[in-house]
Amino acid sequence: MITRSKIYDMNYWKEKCFGVSAEALVDLAMELRAFGGIYGGNNKATDFLCLTLKMLQIQPDKEIIVEFIKNEDYKYVRLLGAFYLRLTGKPLDVYQYLEPLLNDYRKVRHKTPAGKFELEHVDQFIGELLNKDYYCDIALPRLPHRQVLEGAGQLEPRRSALEDHVEQELTAEGEVAAEAAEELLVQAAAKEASALNPKP
Repeated sequence: MITRSKIYDMNYWKEKCFGVSAEALVDLAMELRAFGGIYGGNNKATDFLCLTLKMLQIQPDKEIIVEFIKNEDYKYVRLLGAFYLRLTGKPLDVYQYLEPLLNDYRKVRHKTPAGKFELEHVDQFIGELLNKDYYCDIALPRLPHRQVLEGAGQLEPRRSALEDHVEQELTAEGEVAAEAAEELLVQAAAKEASALNPKP
């Protein structure tokens, strides 16, 4: 309730968010230049937090949130969608849609409680959402550990991008080795045929 009252006091909320529609919300999200929670001595709310509350009020369809998360052109649209899904989504959806973002290493600006900006990365933001109970001054719903869902057969074991890369490298090396072996066999067969059938 305290955080909500701080948001309501913000000019950004009064001027940009108060009567905004779901369509206009996308435009506002595209204008974001940082993420964060409450900051400064006067406990002001960031634009990111204001838009989060507006999304909680509007309750956009899951398809819209997924589009936010999949948006590769606007980093903060992706973060906003991920944060909203973490607040409202089912655990399976949280893991399904957020874990792939652990491979997004782009830099983003974090507005700290002191009101300063620090550089972080998208994958750090997602890691915090998956592992913390409190982030951007908002209490996050309890998220079961991944192993619990795996043990229940609800979630496949996670494969990292590194594992996929190594597997691709090994596959490529195996194909090269197979081609080389095949070439040697062809050459050996040619030599054998030449020895059996010498030219007059």
